[in-house]
Amino acid sequence: MNTFEQSLSVWARESFRAAFPGVDLSKINIGVVPTADEMHGEYQCNAAMAIGRLVKKSPRDVALAIARGPALPDGVDRLEVAGPGFINFFLRSEALARRLEAIQDDERLGVPAVGSGRTVVIDYSSPNVAKPMHIGHIRSTVIGNALDRLHRFLGFRVVADNHLGDWGTQFGILLLGWKRGLDEGALKADPIAELERIYKATNAVCDADPAQRELARQELVKLQQGDPENLRIWEKMQHLSQDQFDEVYRRLGVRFDVTLGESFYNPRLAGVVESLLAAGVARETLGAIGVFTDGKLPDKDDPFRISRNGEWTDNPCLVRKSDGGFNYATTDLATLAYRMETWSPETILYVTDGRQQLHFRQIFAAFRRWLPEARVQLEHIWFGTILGADGKPFKTRSGDTVKLRELLDEAEERAYALVTEKSPEVDEGVRREIARAVGLGAIKYADLMSNRQNDYVFSWDKMLSFDGNTAPYLQYACARIASVQDKYAERFSGKDPRACPVTISDPLERALAVRLVRFPDVVIRAAEACKPNMLADYLYDIAQVYSTFYQNIPFLKADEGVRESRVRLCDVTAKTLRCGLNLLGIETPARI
Repeated sequence: MNTFEQSLSVWARESFRAAFPGVDLSKINIGVVPTADEMHGEYQCNAAMAIGRLVKKSPRDVALAIARGPALPDGVDRLEVAGPGFINFFLRSEALARRLEAIQDDERLGVPAVGSGRTVVIDYSSPNVAKPMHIGHIRSTVIGNALDRLHRFLGFRVVADNHLGDWGTQFGILLLGWKRGLDEGALKADPIAELERIYKATNAVCDADPAQRELARQELVKLQQGDPENLRIWEKMQHLSQDQFDEVYRRLGVRFDVTLGESFYNPRLAGVVESLLAAGVARETLGAIGVFTDGKLPDKDDPFRISRNGEWTDNPCLVRKSDGGFNYATTDLATLAYRMETWSPETILYVTDGRQQLHFRQIFAAFRRWLPEARVQLEHIWFGTILGADGKPFKTRSGDTVKLRELLDEAEERAYALVTEKSPEVDEGVRREIARAVGLGAIKYADLMSNRQNDYVFSWDKMLSFDGNTAPYLQYACARIASVQDKYAERFSGKDPRACPVTISDPLERALAVRLVRFPDVVIRAAEACKPNMLADYLYDIAQVYSTFYQNIPFLKADEGVRESRVRLCDVTAKTLRCGLNLLGIETPARI
């Protein structure tokens, strides 16, 4: 079932080609988009501007040639040409009503499986072993999981890969601290807090005494060489950390298909460097090995060049240090090759913060030169920083990093206070469950509602408000619709609203209907752009328009037939909000 946007785009392309035979229109984006102002219809095509320049005619004349065509697109009441050449489409109310009836009976709400047969790997969350997950992990985890859900819903085969930081210099320090000063009781009570304590204490000692730093390095070398004792301790750290990760992911409703840490790729690293050298992609410099520019790009576009003091100079991507050690770049190239060998994906998405933009530009460029035959789209889905009210990175009052588990606990407690204030008569267990969904949903939505590339200010008051663009507002809208449905079932027992057709006669009904039929297009666009905020903005708009509809249009007191039609419209609204919020990883309690 094509959406109106898809059908109208096909009609526009065919009409322009028929009107200008022999003209190559392949490089012009001919399609329709929702109008910004519904006074100008529901959809708009702006292609006449570009086509007019191409055929050296007035864009308005180009648009009129289409608008005066012999047949209107299916479902369209009329076309209008506005301004310099905008083609505006006005839909028939009957067509809207029939589309609503169709999507009401479709569990996918009309969303096509556009990703069927295609594989996407999504690399997200990626915490470090032996360290507590902190607020910095919420963005990668929440954004990555929303993209995971969106792509699965669109029919993609998704491989969600949690690339753990479980190898490297810090483990030498941890091993030294474990052997010297581990508190077994503290480890049993709170494993990650104890690992964090011994790391900080031992690192401070190493900073003060180079000899201690050397001892830590020796512990790391022993681990890398397979020392049984160090391997046993390291594996214990991994298990303890994974328990913590699993608890957080369970609370957030996040699941991974694969969890492979950096250590998994360690045996491949020497081979990667050898292959890069053999292919002429990397070369030695001052005892280290790196990937340098190949000179094919302008300096400003070349990730292997950098401007310093007004002059462009080399900025190589090192894959082996002068001491023979490997680094993140080596591991990421090995990981990329493994993913291609194992899953043959069409796309790989890396969901990490914006500070890693240069790193991934270099990795992607080096990979293209290393394995030019690989056919894969590589995208760095980067995001901004969570800020405090002072405009600086969000910290605790003492200046420490906010631990994620404590943040989730506080969200649930704050939500519980709000739910209790709103519904004190509800059983405590039910209030706790509602508070869990509201609190965790509030944190997720606050992260997802803004363009991921922007920083945003963390505010408990804003994210937990039942007014404005928040998860509680949207969750409450779902609960309010459920109340309408319950009242209908109670007053008109045994009557099925579906026995009556959907009719659209009031402008507020039409405004809501127009938005509801756009759901499939919004889901597709949000996935293509890797921007969940597009879906969040849409859901907020739906909730606002529904609120106006609810407050101004009689439901249960309307005439028979009209009453059932409006209840059906409520049902499609509720399904759309619930489905959309679920794609963002947010639950919708039946009552709030």
